[in-house]
Amino acid sequence: MQLELIRVLDDDGAVVHPEWEPRIAEADLRRIYQTMVTARLLDERMLRLQRQGRIGFSVTATGEEAAVVGPAYALRPTDWIYSSYREIAAALYRGYPLRTYLCQMFGNAEDPVKGRQMPVHHSIRSLNFVSVSSPVGTQIPQAVGIAMAARLRGKDDVALTYFGDGATSTGAFHVACNFAAVRKAPCIFLCRNNGWAISVPRALQTASATFAQKAIAYGMHGVLVDGNDVLALIIATSQAAERARQGEGPTLIEARTYRRGAHSSSDDPSVYRDPEEPREWEHHDPIPRFRRYLEQRQLWNADEESQLRRHFDETFTATLREIDQVGAKPPLETMFDDVFRERPWHLDEQLDELRSKV
Repeated sequence: MQLELIRVLDDDGAVVHPEWEPRIAEADLRRIYQTMVTARLLDERMLRLQRQGRIGFSVTATGEEAAVVGPAYALRPTDWIYSSYREIAAALYRGYPLRTYLCQMFGNAEDPVKGRQMPVHHSIRSLNFVSVSSPVGTQIPQAVGIAMAARLRGKDDVALTYFGDGATSTGAFHVACNFAAVRKAPCIFLCRNNGWAISVPRALQTASATFAQKAIAYGMHGVLVDGNDVLALIIATSQAAERARQGEGPTLIEARTYRRGAHSSSDDPSVYRDPEEPREWEHHDPIPRFRRYLEQRQLWNADEESQLRRHFDETFTATLREIDQVGAKPPLETMFDDVFRERPWHLDEQLDELRSKV
């Protein structure tokens, strides 16, 4: 099976396929770029905080920002997002506040999930961004389920699920794709093929030439996209969403990109990966590519770039200073919350007992 690689921009930001270039408002183009840069800067800061011992865990998406922000832009606010742990930029694009983000990363008294999740495992009901789960691939069938629920309720919302190439080796991926295709679920499967499933290279994940061609076996549409071209991701996801809303079933999108950093702050890629390999992808960086496109359209310049980065530094520093004043831990009684609408008597007794021993 031969799949044409969808690409709108080359590495220099020039439009190479004008027939695929999406029509996007200038303000939205600027916001997409700003979100990508913000995500990159935020990753750098959080990794630094983890190395300082201030937070316990961090995951970066350096070089993969286009594969995250592009699909998020292509959705409606009412559509659902099921992510793995590398797509927080999708929530940032939807308006996830920096303060709330930091509270979750620190697991402090204002953490919306009350310290019950690891850092990076955000849950944002107001944005239809469903709780991040560590086990590989578990979010994929969940996304199919909510897509089916939307259809049963008479809505034309779709569900997008992000996952890495390693997740395609799980049973969760298989059952989700099979069920979604049979039932024509309005779901979009977005595989970020970044070359590595922690320490396992792509060549040991599958003998298929692409991940996208796996769609043919399930009976769904498959698309191969340049994962470092944000415009290509937007057009591919927009088309997939439209097919889903029209009852034409799911789409498997393979975004071909690269994980330039470690799998997580707990990983050391030097023990399994040639250090020259990531350097080969630096000239494919999605952020400079998109910036050059905007500059060619006179929608961005060096002064705005400096202002964006300066504004981020000032905002992050000020917000972090505020976070330092927040209580270090969620209140003890929150351990018993969120199970019953009204806390029953036996949990009150357990809380009293716990308080007496602390």
